[in-house]
Amino acid sequence: MARKFSYRGHPLEELEVMSLEQFIGLVPSKVKRSLRRMNYKFRALISKIRRTPSQKIIKTHLREMVVIPLMLGRRLQVYNGHEWTDVVVKPEMLGHRLGEYAITTKLVKHSGPGVGATRGSKAVELK
Repeated sequence: MARKFSYRGHPLEELEVMSLEQFIGLVPSKVKRSLRRMNYKFRALISKIRRTPSQKIIKTHLREMVVIPLMLGRRLQVYNGHEWTDVVVKPEMLGHRLGEYAITTKLVKHSGPGVGATRGSKAVELK
C-alpha cells in the first residue's frame, strides 16, 4: 500500500484547494516571512502561473521563490546562471525554494597532472 503524501498533517487534496494565506500559516518562519513580504516579482510569477495552461513551460530567474501548492504538477525552467534547468514541481518540494533544484555549480572531475605540474614532467616532450 502506497503512503499518502501530507504536508504538516494536511493531505494533498486539502493543500490544493487551500488559499495562499492558509498555506503561509503552515510553513516555517523564514519562508513565512518571505511569502508575507512578497515583492512584485513573486506576485508577477504567481499571476503568470495562474493565467498560463498547466502543460506550458514557464521560465523564471526567481531562484528564491518558494514552492506553493499552486505550482504543483507544473514544469518550470529555473535559470542557474548558465542555462535553464527543468524543474517539475512535486508535492515533496512544498516550502522549499526553486533554487534548491537548479544547482549552480558543476562537479569538477580532474584528470591526470598536466605538463609542468611536477618536476618529473619536465622530461616529457611537448608536441
